[in-house]
Amino acid sequence: MGERELVLDDMSVDEVMALIEGRGKREEGRGGTRDSGRGTTADVVARAETSTAANDASADWRAALRAAGAAPGVASAPTTSDPLPSNPVPPLPASRVPIPSVSVPTPTGELFDGSVSEVETLAQIESLVASCKKCPLYKTATNPVPGEGNSNAELMCVGEAPGATEDETGRPFVGAAGQLLTKILAAIDLPREQVYICNVLKHRPPGNRNPLPEEVTACSPYLIRQIELIKPKVILALGTFAAQTLLNTKTPIGKLRGSVHEYHGVPLVVTYHPAALLRNPAWKRPTWEDVQLARRILDRSSAGA
Repeated sequence: MGERELVLDDMSVDEVMALIEGRGKREEGRGGTRDSGRGTTADVVARAETSTAANDASADWRAALRAAGAAPGVASAPTTSDPLPSNPVPPLPASRVPIPSVSVPTPTGELFDGSVSEVETLAQIESLVASCKKCPLYKTATNPVPGEGNSNAELMCVGEAPGATEDETGRPFVGAAGQLLTKILAAIDLPREQVYICNVLKHRPPGNRNPLPEEVTACSPYLIRQIELIKPKVILALGTFAAQTLLNTKTPIGKLRGSVHEYHGVPLVVTYHPAALLRNPAWKRPTWEDVQLARRILDRSSAGA
């Protein structure tokens, strides 16, 4: 229920179950399971029990696992200087990696009003957002945050809504999460200046609460017109809310990841929000896989595949 987090990515299934259920001694007579030269499952459990016995009842389970040789190490405290796994797997050439198919349909429905559908530039959208009163958020926000970046960007990053720092500056993703996003983009050879970054909502909800349906409805025309003007080759949806809103679904983000979806004709890849990575470094590796998928789509598009 979220009370404990186990680092198990270097352990076999049998070792995990043995450590959790205490099956090691019962399996000792059958020889246990061997993996990577660490000995039988019983040996692993025995080493863990020996280590744990040397501590009191409240001993840290992480230290016990490390001492037993059954854990690869524990992730350090999250920092923006360590956005990706320490040993990320380099992406394969685009021609060698299959791209998963679209699994969620594009939302339908007419979202434009006359003023938004007729704009010709991103600057005009910024002007409309600055004077927008379609929902009450403008009353509590300090600044509108329409978005920023390359008007011809191949990758478009879409988050949920502005945070406190973004509300103060009028710029998207400039706080700690934004710094991490910049590093993640750089890891796939995409400087921030080459990307367009924005949010579903253009004003900050009070106290960073979740956006309301009517707020999403009011802001969606701006986002759709931004996509039409920029014509990105890939959209990267950052976080549960952005992904579920764009794809009009309640499917958990864990199930949306790993596939290429579509939003108004543009391939869309789902990944965790950078702010979530600051709280849970274990999500760095799946995020790295997601951005590699987005990179492969860009590479194939550039190659004319």
